[in-house]
Amino acid sequence: MDGDDHLRGVTVEPGATVGVSYDDESSPPRIGPDSIVRSGTVVYDDVVTGESFATGHHAVVRELTDVGSDVLVGTHTVIDGATSVGDRVSMQTGVYVPRETDIGDDVFLGPSATLLNDPYPVRTDHDLVGPTLEDGVSVGANATVLPGVTVGEGAFVAAGAVVTDDVPAETLAAGVPATHRELPPELRGDNRL
Repeated sequence: MDGDDHLRGVTVEPGATVGVSYDDESSPPRIGPDSIVRSGTVVYDDVVTGESFATGHHAVVRELTDVGSDVLVGTHTVIDGATSVGDRVSMQTGVYVPRETDIGDDVFLGPSATLLNDPYPVRTDHDLVGPTLEDGVSVGANATVLPGVTVGEGAFVAAGAVVTDDVPAETLAAGVPATHRELPPELRGDNRL
């Protein structure tokens, strides 16, 4: 196999880095056709994406990440590795996705949304467990979802919310800490990504 076959049909802008080795056994990333990796972006080895993957500028996608088709990883967004991302996902500018996170299909993450995986950072040793965002979830700008939390299918996390507990499907989570409310009529239905 030719050294660049894994990038056939992919636009890699000048200044982007596709293929950062993290150990002696790592393999080049496989980026799906009709994709674009914009300048300043870094994609590590052992990343696999579907078709029509796109990044903004200066995004980072770390190793052992599987990304579906039609996914946007916005400018200055970081996926810190060992993560699964479904199809038709939109991560806006400045999103942070930690290791051991699962993101379903048709998920929207607003600007500067932050997902976390360490319940007691630098204080104790714990297994890292990121959140799970089920299909059709929307997370508003500057919202924070804590480690191990599951946000149920079709739920909506309001801008600025701090989600400390699981959110049931088709529910609004708002406030600090977030409380659960009935999803208003205008927020019902599928994400249109």
